Amino acid sequence: MVTKDKIDAILADYKDFKIATICSHSSLQIFRGARQEGIKTIGIVKADKKELYESFTHAKPDEFIVVDDYSQIPEKELLEKNAIIIPHGSFVEYSGENFEKLNVPIYGNRNSVIWERSRKKMFEWLHKAKIKTPKVIKPDEITGPALVKFPGAKGGRGYMIVSSYEDFQLRVGDRECMVQEFLVGVRAYPHFFFSPISDSGYKTKQGRLELMGVDRRVESSADEIARAVSAGMKPTMSFTVIGNEPMVLRESLLGEYMEIGKRVSETSFDLFGGMFGPFCVETIVTEDLEIYAFEISARIVAGTNVYPDGSQYSLFYYDEPMSVGRRLARELKVAFKKKRLSEIVY
Repeated sequence: MVTKDKIDAILADYKDFKIATICSHSSLQIFRGARQEGIKTIGIVKADKKELYESFTHAKPDEFIVVDDYSQIPEKELLEKNAIIIPHGSFVEYSGENFEKLNVPIYGNRNSVIWERSRKKMFEWLHKAKIKTPKVIKPDEITGPALVKFPGAKGGRGYMIVSSYEDFQLRVGDRECMVQEFLVGVRAYPHFFFSPISDSGYKTKQGRLELMGVDRRVESSADEIARAVSAGMKPTMSFTVIGNEPMVLRESLLGEYMEIGKRVSETSFDLFGGMFGPFCVETIVTEDLEIYAFEISARIVAGTNVYPDGSQYSLFYYDEPMSVGRRLARELKVAFKKKRLSEIVY
């Protein structure tokens, strides 16, 4: 792990900064948000994707760095350009364990991604925050439908339902995974933003928390399986995320969701020094309106892409269009002006 002192020393030499990220996941929103805030951007792109990203007039990066493979982040060039990296799901997945070793400043606390990557640590985090979660069960305890999840930010790819220990042995074997009870309910993915600088939002011990939007994921074949069954087929349920849909929570649930976000945020300071900027607590709501959290994404999530000009909730904080991409750009801009970048960049 690169030390915080080293990143702070690099930041101290920045006379200005640019926002950089891999051209994938939520990068268009990030580039457009930075443009709205007057911040220059760098897109790390493979040659075969450059033309695509150049075609989005108001969301393309100001400059590109072309790479052969996304696992090879061009550190020297990014440092020369005074870059601050915005991590997203694809960035975390492609960079792998090299993420925490990068010698380029990263918005947020890179320790949070270590906790996100480990499902064991993630559930420790949720339990310490006193948030209800699905039961984690041992393979030999499976007596009915159970959800098997594998490590990493893979957008649900490879997740599966197993019905017995024998089924688990046949389909999973010795692969590293987590097995959770299968809960029936509505999936809701709230997009939170934590700031130690802002004076707007839901108060926490360390700062303020904003609810920037809520989405639900469109998963194949889980969301279309009824059609296949009605046609006489017997498809295997899969959970690969194809896209996202906007969602508005019933207002009576807002208080509980803000408390969930607050407890996750405050607990992050106890565990690894805090989580800064955007994050998502992935939940399921039962028919009895009980909320269970089953995952934390400790960075911007793709579901925020459904709100390029802000959501129904961001309108209650800002009297102007405010996507998560723009919100994080503004946070960096304000922190830079106040000479507080080191508080939110590591």
